[in-house]
Amino acid sequence: MATATLEKLASAPRYATLRTAESADGTVHWCHMHADLATSPGRACFKPALVDDILQYQALLGDRLRRDQGRDGGTLTHVVLASDCDAFNLGGDLEYFCDAIRRQDRAALYAYAQQCVRGVHAFHAGLDAGAHSIALVQGDALGGGFEAALSCHTIVAEEGVGMGLPEVLFDLFPGMGAYSFLCKRITPHKAEQLMLSGEVLSSEELHKMGLVDVLAPRGQGVLAVEEVIRANRRIPHARAAMHKVRAMAQPVTLDEMMAITGVWVDTALQLGEKSMRTMERLVRAQYRRHGAPAAAQA
Repeated sequence: MATATLEKLASAPRYATLRTAESADGTVHWCHMHADLATSPGRACFKPALVDDILQYQALLGDRLRRDQGRDGGTLTHVVLASDCDAFNLGGDLEYFCDAIRRQDRAALYAYAQQCVRGVHAFHAGLDAGAHSIALVQGDALGGGFEAALSCHTIVAEEGVGMGLPEVLFDLFPGMGAYSFLCKRITPHKAEQLMLSGEVLSSEELHKMGLVDVLAPRGQGVLAVEEVIRANRRIPHARAAMHKVRAMAQPVTLDEMMAITGVWVDTALQLGEKSMRTMERLVRAQYRRHGAPAAAQA
């Protein structure tokens, strides 16, 4: 990632599932998911370990940015969520869901869902530190992966990427931010149609719908992110003010998201055997996609 924005990378804490980096001046922060898949095949989804690492990263970075506020001369900080593998993120941990649902363990399922909601809400809120969040989608973003992208202020997606909310395939709905975030970009009716269709759309189609902000040619997503950052740096006060105005006019509160994810948990616990088998088939497909050994697909 030897680019104009990141000419030098400052040292950053290490995480098992994340590769993090920042620009030398500390104004651009990159968070790449699935760093662990480079050495240990698995699934590019929101496993509990990944969710925990993201929350820790957000908390530490947010605290630091709040301490630095007022000392940077009005510089706008950017946080970029990206991926280290060929998928941006394939969504919630369906293997974890199946286990919790079969055991009817509401507490475990709700705790996981709450953690996911806290993570996407933090990106939506700019880490409560005035940061501008950018999702760089260079591979498929499905279910919770699409929700994570939607939570960011700007979505940059490369051409030919698939994005969608397939939860309806196993009689569930995306309950960790999709409805709240979609309704800020398209009408509620269109949002419901998208959620209930289960259709995976191309980044080109989503750009026409207004759900992708910047469409970049294949392999040029990083350059497109850099251009977004350059444009924002020319208007840092206006962009920061727009964040505040959006939060006033179109609020997405953590309480609202927690209430919705409670409905998601209750719905998940009602799923029957047909839905469970569908989820388990998807889990096996996720393992195969990233080269996991056969034993892991059992």
